[in-house]
Amino acid sequence: MEIKNELSPLTMWKAIVTCDATYDTRFLYAVKTTGIFCRPSCKSRNPKFDNTVFFIVIEEAFGNGFRPCKRCRPDLLSEKYDPQADIVEQAVTIINMDYTQTIHLKDLAQRVGVSPFHLNRIFKSKIGCTPHMYLEKIRMEKAYQVGYGSLSSFYKNFRKRVNCSPKEHRAKVQ
Repeated sequence: MEIKNELSPLTMWKAIVTCDATYDTRFLYAVKTTGIFCRPSCKSRNPKFDNTVFFIVIEEAFGNGFRPCKRCRPDLLSEKYDPQADIVEQAVTIINMDYTQTIHLKDLAQRVGVSPFHLNRIFKSKIGCTPHMYLEKIRMEKAYQVGYGSLSSFYKNFRKRVNCSPKEHRAKVQ
């Protein structure tokens, strides 16, 4: 059974150039020079029109020897796949697990596989704050959970018991 495509190549090309997600369920495109196929909304660099092949169903792309893009993941069944949300979710998990450790943006970004600039930008767009601000928020919540009404009372009590600030103590321990 052949599936008919009502979209013209020019219409599909415009959807690719504008990263129009409304076309994600209507067609896929592949790039001959890379051997990769993508959704129209993929944020990858635009290929040359002459190197582009259009497909209506994913099986056509696989059948012609193309592999799915790792950025937009056209092979996943979910039409709402958001690779940025996945990256932010990984970063949040790491922060929540390691909030007692020193976490540098560079190291966090490396662990989730993106640049520090990109992680900072998408984290802020999805969560509403930077990874550093989120880390500080988690640390404050943990202090409140153990009975401190404010951070100043925590710092005062910590200094009284350990005879140095938390920052000084971390420097000594490491």
